Amino acid sequence: MNLLDKRSLGLGLGAAVLACAVLPNVLSAYWIYLAISAMVGAVVMQSFGVIVGRAGVMSLCQMSFAAIGAWVVLRLNVAGAPGGLLVWLVLGGLAAVPVGVAIGLPALRIRGVNLAVVTFGFAVSTDIVLNADQFPGAEDLTMLERPEPFTGDAGYFVFTVIVFTVIAVALAALARTRLGLSWYELRHSERAAAAHGVSVARSKLAAFAISAFIAGVGGGLLAGQLSLVVPSNFAMGQSLALFAVAIMIGPHHPEGAVLGGVFGAVMATIMEKAHLPQDFGGVLFGAGALLALRGGMSQTDLTRTRKRERAARKLLEDAAGPDDALPAPPAPPVRAVPAAAPEPAGERRPCLDVRGLTVRFGEVVALDNVDLAVPEGAVVGLIGPNGAGKSTFIAAVTGFVAGYGGTVELDGRPLDRLGPAPRAGRGLRRTFQTTAIAPELTQYEYLTMGAGRRLPRAEADELLEFFGCPPGEAPVSIVDAGTRRLLDVAAAIAARPRAALLDEPAAGQSAAESLRFGARLTEVPERFGVSILLVEHDMELVQATCELVTVLDFGHVIASGPTRDVMDDPAVRAAYLGAADVPAS
Repeated sequence: MNLLDKRSLGLGLGAAVLACAVLPNVLSAYWIYLAISAMVGAVVMQSFGVIVGRAGVMSLCQMSFAAIGAWVVLRLNVAGAPGGLLVWLVLGGLAAVPVGVAIGLPALRIRGVNLAVVTFGFAVSTDIVLNADQFPGAEDLTMLERPEPFTGDAGYFVFTVIVFTVIAVALAALARTRLGLSWYELRHSERAAAAHGVSVARSKLAAFAISAFIAGVGGGLLAGQLSLVVPSNFAMGQSLALFAVAIMIGPHHPEGAVLGGVFGAVMATIMEKAHLPQDFGGVLFGAGALLALRGGMSQTDLTRTRKRERAARKLLEDAAGPDDALPAPPAPPVRAVPAAAPEPAGERRPCLDVRGLTVRFGEVVALDNVDLAVPEGAVVGLIGPNGAGKSTFIAAVTGFVAGYGGTVELDGRPLDRLGPAPRAGRGLRRTFQTTAIAPELTQYEYLTMGAGRRLPRAEADELLEFFGCPPGEAPVSIVDAGTRRLLDVAAAIAARPRAALLDEPAAGQSAAESLRFGARLTEVPERFGVSILLVEHDMELVQATCELVTVLDFGHVIASGPTRDVMDDPAVRAAYLGAADVPAS
């Protein structure tokens, strides 16, 4: 946990203690009631923070999960079940979990507006079911007793603050785990998450389950506040309004959840004092959500990002010191073949072996019977003009293209029946032409995500220094595009895979930067035990780093073998290199 996170946690806990000590003694009964409503709303907003703020899924049915939690709490109260409200809250949250998972299943196939329609349909169905019958205890006015010593409104406010704080701390701890980090990746790119070995299905369903649990707890708290609830307390319109607030404020941060709860609690009072229709509050929330979507960042995200960037820029300045004005050192010498190679690459056992790979998109044959092997401890190049099928080759080999012909083997084990995440878990990693790194992550967090394990700080520092990246505490939001590509490569290597497939990692770099990157790349097999397949258009880089090269043209292999021999092949010069000579290194 970095210094900023520790300070935020300390400030948050201090604010919670202060609120419990001061507010019940200074607020009137009416404002205490509104404060309870704000904290109950803040708990429900935390459920939006998980599914909307972290995972980036459009869910419009969180109040339906809250209704399930309230129903279970009231039913247990009527039945006189042991444990009291505290235990019933947990049971109400757990009752919402299987429903949350069921609602999350469509998210494995659809997303965006289509998924929002599905979740909103569930909210409508819940409204119909709730209005068909009353909540338990409503007919005979069975009141819900609050736990000791929180029976009064002032005490119950303290109780809601405690519940909110416990959930906030648990979510903060979860955010630092692989599951929590995977949600941020899902929000920006499901393909990148799968390439890092994340099971997109499990991660999404976990987000729905945890958010449903929190919403169910929030519904139980509302039942404890009102003792008796009615269907209108969980109307589908409330889910819409809270969703808009979530987009606008960002409830995946505790302060955002509290602000969302406060807005929901006092908006009706503000509209009444201003002599405006109650529905006008929803219009304001919708307008704020549109502005946040246009800016691409919620208000709390914007505030936190600015703080982290200010701290990180000072860190970068301190790390650079007085030498930052000096010119960059000259590019280190590069060699075509690593000196430590015990034998020619063509005579080594293949780490990655692709045979007869054929990919068709309708009538278009993108790859036609392509053979390619990456020997152990080698850097192998894959080149060809735009549209030759290079990226399609990487996508098919790493499992992002289904239904291909041929075989893909890693260390002699077939991978053809596996999807992207299992292939990544077996030791086959890739990068993409366009990076999609969550900007709110630090470089340390992104390397941890790529490694798929808790990465020791010393190991992360070694990787960052090796690839020429800034200090690991720097957030990705202040890292330039070229460095992000290097960070992507570092994340792939951090997993210590058997083979890494790099799709144009040097794009956008200067000639000197490209040569420095090439020098590092030739050391990767020996230093980290990772064989490399490099897709590049920079012929100088390819000749400087690759022992073997395969050339594609219109999905066909037109040449394959040692780099110098391939570059001298007349067919390669005619089809790809043209008439101009390319200097050999």
